[in-house]
Amino acid sequence: QKGRRRQFHQFGAEAFGMAGAAIEAEMIALTAALWERLGAGGLTLKLNTLGHPDTQRLYCKELVAWLRPRSGDLDEDSLRRLDSNPLRILDSKDRNTVGLLADAPKITDFLDRESKRDFDQLKRLLEAAGVAFECDPFLVRGLDYYTGAVFEWVADDGGAQATVCAGGRYDRLVENLGGHSTPAAGFALGIERVLQLPGVAKPGERGADVYFVAAEDAAAACHRAASRIRRRLPAVGVVVDCAGGSFKAQMRRADKSGARLALILGEDEIKRGCVSVKDLRGDNKQADVPQDGLLSYLKDFFHADWQPIN
Repeated sequence: QKGRRRQFHQFGAEAFGMAGAAIEAEMIALTAALWERLGAGGLTLKLNTLGHPDTQRLYCKELVAWLRPRSGDLDEDSLRRLDSNPLRILDSKDRNTVGLLADAPKITDFLDRESKRDFDQLKRLLEAAGVAFECDPFLVRGLDYYTGAVFEWVADDGGAQATVCAGGRYDRLVENLGGHSTPAAGFALGIERVLQLPGVAKPGERGADVYFVAAEDAAAACHRAASRIRRRLPAVGVVVDCAGGSFKAQMRRADKSGARLALILGEDEIKRGCVSVKDLRGDNKQADVPQDGLLSYLKDFFHADWQPIN
């Protein structure tokens, strides 16, 4: 198949131990930044949520009940999956099945309050970071360890192999493999498929230069600021803390990351419209920088060049 040879290569990223939408938004922002650095265009982000396992079981029961009277219109693969893995029917590429599913129940109508809250939060964080997306209620996974948000970057040229990168939350994976219950999220992309995208260029190397430390209420402001830095100052490596916890715990991780600066956004900073900048490697005193002046401050500090706005 196109982009899927006998021997192929994958690249991915995973984060374990972090629950909530922040790490999902950061994973997606990472892929968005990657496309920009590679010069890859013509990609659309598709987004959905599978909710908790109870949600999936309830939805599958309703979906099967809706499909059985219409089973004569299903393709052969979907008919086989009706009893074994009904969620995968939503992923069918058969034209008749796709047309039939347009009127089928949607999993988003069966979400519990917590799942809906998490999905709404993810969408808010992506909007704050300036990452465009389309909600697709038919985007699913066939493996039962997936929970919560799922996403795919899809090439605009369409076709059965249009997906370039796929990811999501899979909180049941570690436990299914015999470990402790562990939140997990990540993505994978096919390198051969990415290389086929028009305009792809080799990315430069960079490490962590700044590390965002933020209160929970400052998550949107944090992702918004991180997105601006990545777009306008691509030479400055940005890490957003997604593990949460106290400021002390986040500062320990900031120091361990090797970043030069910690960018602190707490309740007080949000009220005053500033970012507290702490030099983790030098003797510079901690300073308050207006949020609208942060880009200029970092440009001068790292002697970085602006990325032109397209």
